[in-house]
Amino acid sequence: MSDRIFGVVGLLLAIGFALAALNIEESFLSDAVGPSGFPLIVAAVLALSSIVIVVKPDRAPHWPSLGRLAELLAAVVVMVLYAELLPTLGFVIATAFAAAYLSWRLGSGILASILTGIGSSVGIYVIFHLIFGLSLARGPLGF
Repeated sequence: MSDRIFGVVGLLLAIGFALAALNIEESFLSDAVGPSGFPLIVAAVLALSSIVIVVKPDRAPHWPSLGRLAELLAAVVVMVLYAELLPTLGFVIATAFAAAYLSWRLGSGILASILTGIGSSVGIYVIFHLIFGLSLARGPLGF
């Protein structure tokens, strides 16, 4: 029963996501697909996955322990903080902190997590900003 509830919630989220994507205003410089193309693809994948969960639920679902649920909640909080602090701290610093924390919670050692966070943020910055020329949030250090 809990799988079906989860599937219905996912389907409702997909519908809401698709409606929000359809309300994105197109600028005069948009491509043929438009700005809502990718969000609509994500909504479609979420909807199809949710329908499969509703139609074919797990017979004996195994829910994580309370400690594991707390870790999942902490990861969600980190991602919300990342989105909120991105304009203030900038892409490189905010991404380094978020990636380091998530890497640590996935089982890496502290030093490896810090290096992963820094490496990920700098690597993504180099590829998307310096090579592709995309605009990323600038932080107090100018990058």
